[in-house]
Amino acid sequence: MNRSFVIVSTWWVATLCVALSLFIAGCERKARAQDKVEASIGPAPTVVEPDLDANNFKVDHPERFPVATAGQHVAAPELNVTGVVNPDVSKQVPVPSLATGRIVEIDARLGDEVTKGQLLFKVRSADIANAFSNYRQAVKNEELTKIQLGRANILFEHGAIPKSGQEIAQNAEDDNLVVLETAKEQIGLLGADPAHPTGIVQVFAPVSGTITDQEITDQSAVQSYTAPNPFTISDLSHVWIICDVWENNMAQVHIGEYADIHLVAYPDRVLKGRISNILPIIDPNIRTAKVRLQVDNPGLMRLGMFVTATFRGETMEKRATVPASGILHLHDREWVYRPLGNGRFRRQEVTAGNMLPGNLQEVVSGIKPGDQVISNALVFQNTVEQ
Repeated sequence: MNRSFVIVSTWWVATLCVALSLFIAGCERKARAQDKVEASIGPAPTVVEPDLDANNFKVDHPERFPVATAGQHVAAPELNVTGVVNPDVSKQVPVPSLATGRIVEIDARLGDEVTKGQLLFKVRSADIANAFSNYRQAVKNEELTKIQLGRANILFEHGAIPKSGQEIAQNAEDDNLVVLETAKEQIGLLGADPAHPTGIVQVFAPVSGTITDQEITDQSAVQSYTAPNPFTISDLSHVWIICDVWENNMAQVHIGEYADIHLVAYPDRVLKGRISNILPIIDPNIRTAKVRLQVDNPGLMRLGMFVTATFRGETMEKRATVPASGILHLHDREWVYRPLGNGRFRRQEVTAGNMLPGNLQEVVSGIKPGDQVISNALVFQNTVEQ
């Protein structure tokens, strides 16, 4: 009886195991069939195989991306730097106040064109009053010593006084003449006329030019011959352009050479500037040196304007040219995609140059004439990012 029960139990266990195996196999076949159905729905995406090098790419259908062969262009090397228009300090003339006092009238303003001898401002000052007081005293003293000298000469001629008395009178007259001339000169330095006493000092323009700095207002106080000067007059017919040139590019800049000046405000005008100085000090923070260009101003340039200076080399170079769409501007750099074969492409950094006719762009470095690049780099970039 026990033996029969064991046989029956073993048979049931074996039957259950077989049934369970068949059920699991059926579920797996159903799942695989469902995956095939889902995979067949929608277009198949482009498969990009990653490489160990982040600049290498592989696509399934490289024929979708046409390539172009780089051409050749002969040009002189160029260096473009930014600069700012500054006044020529050798042609700047400060206009100081001639006396200490208070401004009572301003006859010119910042930015005005003035001519030599033009009235700029007036100052009420005690300095001019003291100068006239000293002058009048010197006149009276000189008149007195002149009378005394005449009397001494008459007395000496008649033997009434010794020679020494006449010499003392002559010396007193000479001293007062010196004092009188000095007092008169002091009034002249203050810009006044000794014959017309006044308490106002008038200041006139010493040269012709443009007022580029003003440090006074009406009723403000000024000190004589003390900075800051009330006005500064600059001759803007010649200006300086101060440029920053990187340390690595200093070999391309030489004193005496000329550069093309492109104004941001007037992009269609090109001026010529001569390199007159290269500062012998490198800025330790940004590693640049100041380069000074002297430029004749035709009336377009104003102080503070931004310009682009182009320095051109003398030796001609062969450079590659590619379609403008073949250069990708990414992260402040320029790149091209070069085919390597078997659906592989490499992203290579280049230095782009000027635009050329025919929608071509010059490539200064990175590739050479005859190299192949993808003609539309942006389309390829968007494809590999999907």
